[in-house]
Amino acid sequence: MEDEMNFIVDSAKESMDQAITHLEKEMLNIRAGKANPIMLSGVKVDYYGTLTPLSQVANISTPDARTLTVQPWEKNIIGDIEKAILIANLGLNPMNNGESIIINIPALTEERRRDLAKLAKSEAENAKIGIRSARKDANDEIKKSEASEDIQKNYEIDIQNLTDQYIKNVDEIFSIKEKEILTV
Repeated sequence: MEDEMNFIVDSAKESMDQAITHLEKEMLNIRAGKANPIMLSGVKVDYYGTLTPLSQVANISTPDARTLTVQPWEKNIIGDIEKAILIANLGLNPMNNGESIIINIPALTEERRRDLAKLAKSEAENAKIGIRSARKDANDEIKKSEASEDIQKNYEIDIQNLTDQYIKNVDEIFSIKEKEILTV
């Protein structure tokens, strides 16, 4: 009986962990004004007829906070990389110097910063929904079990404590990202 209950709690914890992991990934994709190679993670280059992630055909680096450089491993695909960055519609303007591609990251306007903060808030809310959904599923499983009411109540309290802990974690991740976005 106790093994079944612990399994339910562990499953809920795993689902909540996945919600946090997803949130952290989404937060990385929200640009905070600084150059970051992750900004180009969605770019796919036509490499000999196959759409290939940019990171597999070139080295992406950040020489300073406002610049990305893309150094292709084969010079003949530099035009394809430039085209792929434009097609990705990231709002970036690549400059080709024949050797590499240089991308200047424009400073964010105040309005854009607020929009990005709203987007981060939305992602945080989605993570909270995922965590609450895991709580609901776990509580439903606990109610279906054949354990006594006292044991069920104790495990429901454990699930609620776990939920509170994960929600707090989401709030911390959001507040760090919001501060990062709004800092000029």
